[in-house]
Amino acid sequence: MDEHGKLTVRRLALWGIPLSFGVMGLKMLAWWVTGSVALLSDGLESTVNVVAAFIAFFVIRYAQKPADETHQFGHHKAEYMSAVVEGVLIVVAALLIVREAIGALGNPQVLDAPVLGLAINVAATVINAVWAAILIRAGRKYRSPALTADGHHINSDVITSVGVLVGLVLVVATGYAILDPILAILVSLNILYQGWKVISRSIAGLMDQAVDPDEEAAIKKAIATNAEGSLGVHDLKTRSAGAATFVDFHLVVPAAMAVGDAHAICDRLEDAIRAAHPGARIAIHVEPESEKAHGVRVKVKEKSK
Repeated sequence: MDEHGKLTVRRLALWGIPLSFGVMGLKMLAWWVTGSVALLSDGLESTVNVVAAFIAFFVIRYAQKPADETHQFGHHKAEYMSAVVEGVLIVVAALLIVREAIGALGNPQVLDAPVLGLAINVAATVINAVWAAILIRAGRKYRSPALTADGHHINSDVITSVGVLVGLVLVVATGYAILDPILAILVSLNILYQGWKVISRSIAGLMDQAVDPDEEAAIKKAIATNAEGSLGVHDLKTRSAGAATFVDFHLVVPAAMAVGDAHAICDRLEDAIRAAHPGARIAIHVEPESEKAHGVRVKVKEKSK
């Protein structure tokens, strides 16, 4: 990620703090004017957004610190920690909602000022929908797990809000107040599922998961097309760490090849891989043809005559 990308990610993380406070305020206001347990559940989920926005801002700043003597590969994985914490907070919010909803099942309340409350919640939902789209797009573009996780969580908040709005319209239309706490429980189940997805994606990153198949295919194509002069490539390995992707493989060359010629092939391969996968950190082990190959092989395309 270049300096422009880093600055963009930090700015988005900073703007997430006041926006999350604003949305939470609107949702809690909607609950206050209606007394709806479902709207309260929606508002409680937004409190997680506030905490997550603060965590994401500070963690992203830390993750962008350059490598140092004690963290020689950088601080990229710190973003996964932010995403894990956010996932845990989502689960906690869901459990709080369940507690409130179960308490209301035995004594469902008729909603006060439902039209005003729903209008306020619609405004908060629209803000969240736009912001989630911005975060997810930027998170993917700049390979920021923290921004992506925040965007997906806010997007799940939008889905939750839409479900709540539809359910409360039914409550008002039918007069069945019991639908309100039932709806809140259904909302909590969806929030639990979203929390699990955020946690599982983050743990995969912490465990050095390989890049996805499409990215790996692009890397293999770049190698196969630009490894002319070598005898092949094997033992290709990849791993993702926040905004960074690490690529490691063995390059087999003729035993009599000069070091300078082998180095030129490595330079060509590094440029090609970075063109296909910007920001990749590449380590190439050059070995003579007498070495026994092992691991994943990448066939070199022969130059057409």
